[in-house]
Amino acid sequence: MEIGVFTFGETRLGPDGSQEGAGERLRRIVEEVELADKVGLDVYGVGEHHRPDYSVSAPAVVLAAAAARTERIRLTPTVSVLSSDDPVRVFQQYATLDLLSSGRAEIMVGRGSFTESFPLFGYDLEHYHALFDEKLRLLLRLREETVVEWEGRLRASIRGRGVYPRPEQDPLPIWVAVGGTPASVVRAADLGLPLALAIIGGMPERFTRMTDLYRRSWVEAGRDPSALRLSINSHGFIADDADEAAELAWPAFSEVMNRIGRERGWPPQSRGQFELERGPRGALFVGDPDQVVEKILWEHEFFGHDRFLLQLTVGSLPHDRVLRAIELLGTEVAPRVRSELGVPA
Repeated sequence: MEIGVFTFGETRLGPDGSQEGAGERLRRIVEEVELADKVGLDVYGVGEHHRPDYSVSAPAVVLAAAAARTERIRLTPTVSVLSSDDPVRVFQQYATLDLLSSGRAEIMVGRGSFTESFPLFGYDLEHYHALFDEKLRLLLRLREETVVEWEGRLRASIRGRGVYPRPEQDPLPIWVAVGGTPASVVRAADLGLPLALAIIGGMPERFTRMTDLYRRSWVEAGRDPSALRLSINSHGFIADDADEAAELAWPAFSEVMNRIGRERGWPPQSRGQFELERGPRGALFVGDPDQVVEKILWEHEFFGHDRFLLQLTVGSLPHDRVLRAIELLGTEVAPRVRSELGVPA
């Protein structure tokens, strides 16, 4: 199993809601990627957002900085909000990253969990679903063909134009990230694309209907079951002591989730709910290395996934503790999970 980390590049908010510390947070992300590479993690992901509480609006730029400081780790957006971007520019950016990193780039696309980018870039939310479908199909065409003929409906057509540079990897990996929408799962299977399933709350077993649908749709599309790839992406935090992990994670986690909850009309989350979620059958991976290993292996029993990505920074956390969490994930959790699953080190 591949094991990695992802972040949204959280920033502090001033009293008036303005962004503070974006430059510092971006530099710390590069330090985190460098450490993740050194301790043997497989993947590092950076999310795209256009809000004052997150520092990363251009993940390809951040990942390019990280590419210069790393040697082995794979680099991906988590996610690139393709619906409000241009597929040609997305492909060019990640082809460039692939060349800079000697073939370590990926693209993970999704519709995003926020909608600020749509009015920012002049897109109508009425076309929320159609934009993603059309642009994803164009992105796949760009991956397949250097000189492209494309008839667009929501995006301008392309008439025999070349798209450069071409990536080192052929094909450049493209993942689809979903939060549990069945139609999105089926589309990924129909297009033969690996699936990243975000599980950030509730009981993980309830998502087996999504992974079962993905596998069933993959086979019905006439694809080789052995070529299917599935990632589970979750929230969590790791410390040497389980109670320490919870005490560090809870204030940051509750601040973020309750702030977003107020925007969306969710009820406030209590400490009791947090403790339930980080328990043996909950969705949060908050604890010591033993607990995180146990939960990854437990989920693998019913998901059978071959990649696990952990968002360690749900909210602003002390940088030294984040670095320690990455170290624990790479040196203690990942080797034990791979050993249990019979994956070569």
